[in-house]
Amino acid sequence: MNGNHSAPGYPATLSEVARLAGVSLSTASKAMNGRGDVAGATRQRVLDAAEQIGFTPNQLARSLLAGRTGTVGLLTSDLEGRFVIPILMGAEDAFGAGQVNVFLCDARGDHIREQHHIKALLNRRVDGIIVVGRQTDPRPTLGHHLPVPVVYAYAPSEDPGDLSLTPDNEAGGRLAVEHLLACGRSRIAHITGDPAYAAAQDRARGVRSALAEAGLELQGEMMFSEWSERWGRDAAAMLLERHPDVDAFACGSDQIARGVLETLRDLGRRVPEDVAVIGYDNWEVLTTNSRPELTSIDANLQDLGRESARSLFRAMDDADRPARGVTHLPVRLVIRGSTIPHR
Repeated sequence: MNGNHSAPGYPATLSEVARLAGVSLSTASKAMNGRGDVAGATRQRVLDAAEQIGFTPNQLARSLLAGRTGTVGLLTSDLEGRFVIPILMGAEDAFGAGQVNVFLCDARGDHIREQHHIKALLNRRVDGIIVVGRQTDPRPTLGHHLPVPVVYAYAPSEDPGDLSLTPDNEAGGRLAVEHLLACGRSRIAHITGDPAYAAAQDRARGVRSALAEAGLELQGEMMFSEWSERWGRDAAAMLLERHPDVDAFACGSDQIARGVLETLRDLGRRVPEDVAVIGYDNWEVLTTNSRPELTSIDANLQDLGRESARSLFRAMDDADRPARGVTHLPVRLVIRGSTIPHR
């Protein structure tokens, strides 16, 4: 092939048109499709280049023109994780039944396996990739050399040049305390999970800021350890021994909140009459089987998956001006009997 022209017998490609016109593939595509957001002079340059090398945008070319194969890659680190599944369901929901084929790959937290999956997805010519993390700690970027847009869901990318969507855990911590205050509680303790997790630190920061805004102090210290019912039981027992007048527990997870409920029952404290308890994650198998049922903060993970898919579509449509940075998506309060007594 010489210069910008196709070899004899080979149809001209849109890439060659773009190269000859001195524009990106995306701009050439928009110009050929008659999209309004291309300058008149640029569009004319693309049309002239197309004519020069005999590129005809017939119907088949148009479908190729959009650069679409109708396939998307979903790369996860933890297919067993209960946070990943609702995100994937939300994404598939947004992709629409049968309209987009989704290739699902589980890297199991292994960097080499992840690289292998990326190569396989690109060989399948996917239109874009959503990378779903198993926790909200920032993760390494896949880089900016990939030929397709990438959206990071749940675990944001460490690179601010990437587009990431993650739940607003700090707002969730604030929301939990604001609800307890609205229930008339003022002596609030906080028991949460592993301090190495960004989620634990973000939620704790939200708890602190809501208490400070209300002019209140936390009862005892922030209790960090593991995400388990056992820790919830032990931490609640320690706190109540030192601070017997605690009237509410804001917990960093539903497992921890379940443990707190057990200790309160053992000590003869009524929930919510004597002490209110709120969990986090709204894991329904736990919240609805608790006695009383557990009020919790829901991270709206299906919405996160849907918004990640929509963001990927937008990035595919506007490859020249990709969105960047971390977007924190809203969480919501689900009220049950552990904070508000049944009338």
